[in-house]
Amino acid sequence: MSTAPDSHRITTVEQLREVIAPPSDRVEAKLWESLDDSCIDFIARSPFLMMATADAEGNQNVSPKGDAPGFVIVEDAKTLLIPDLPGNNLAFGLLNILANPHVGLIFVIPGTSETLRVNGTAELTADPKVLERLSARGKPALVGIRVHVTQVFYHCAKAFIRSELWKPKSWTKPKKISFGKILAKRLKGGDAAAEAIDRDIEEDYRTNL
Repeated sequence: MSTAPDSHRITTVEQLREVIAPPSDRVEAKLWESLDDSCIDFIARSPFLMMATADAEGNQNVSPKGDAPGFVIVEDAKTLLIPDLPGNNLAFGLLNILANPHVGLIFVIPGTSETLRVNGTAELTADPKVLERLSARGKPALVGIRVHVTQVFYHCAKAFIRSELWKPKSWTKPKKISFGKILAKRLKGGDAAAEAIDRDIEEDYRTNL
């Protein structure tokens, strides 16, 4: 591997702005500090979001969150409630919030190429009343994530247009992920162990959402 310095590496704001011009006044005007009616409607229609967090050292993680549209509750123009539902129990995002409250959210509506981005700070709650409000399929949330909004804006559609994400004809063949094969190999198990793991996961998908 070459150890020669990279003369094209960007290391300063000035270098970056030579490549990407500063945003226009029009773009700056779309950055808000609270949710308006259009944002609240977008969140109500969204069945899926991605939540970015980081720990105290800045190590990052992005967690998907999803359920029926409206699964995220807008308490007011500055506050959101997000349910944490049964998953793999790694709890990376929740552990990060305990160490560093800053979060970034991207809300997605299938078929809509614009997304809604929300930045803020988060706290966790085990208040039974909150968890009941965040119930899904007759079960309360495990934890509530309360996000205090500091910035919100709509992201343009270019990434979705370029990727043709909402055009089924552009999709590649679905990739089957066998956790059984992946984990059995790491755990030094054979085909029977892989099949058992996959059965357990399929059962978990059916009964533990």
